[in-house]
Amino acid sequence: MSSNIQSKAFDFAVRVVRLYQYLIKQHKEFVLSKQLLRSGTSIGANINEAQAGQSRADFVAKMCIASKESREARYWLELLCCTGYLDKNQPQVISLVNQSDELIKILTAIIKTSQQKTKHTKLTTKN
Repeated sequence: MSSNIQSKAFDFAVRVVRLYQYLIKQHKEFVLSKQLLRSGTSIGANINEAQAGQSRADFVAKMCIASKESREARYWLELLCCTGYLDKNQPQVISLVNQSDELIKILTAIIKTSQQKTKHTKLTTKN
């Protein structure tokens, strides 16, 4: 797996932390932003954990968790926009939403590829 996804997830986490700091300081919003902070920083942690997976199945499981966390972070960003805490037309918000979408796509591709390799490995070992 490329370290590209790791660096993208880390960059996303840094941006989420900064957004969280802004939301609690400027808007006094603590509930939704905390959920975003938790899910947005968890993505990279799970990707790093996947690197130490004991098996391909373990790797896929951790990457699936990272994918779920990416989708959850995307949900919280959307909710923060719809409730007026964030302006969905602001370039920084658009960029963050696009970055979360990119993480989801990359993680989905990694998971599919890993699952196909697992199926292929099982088929070749049976023969």
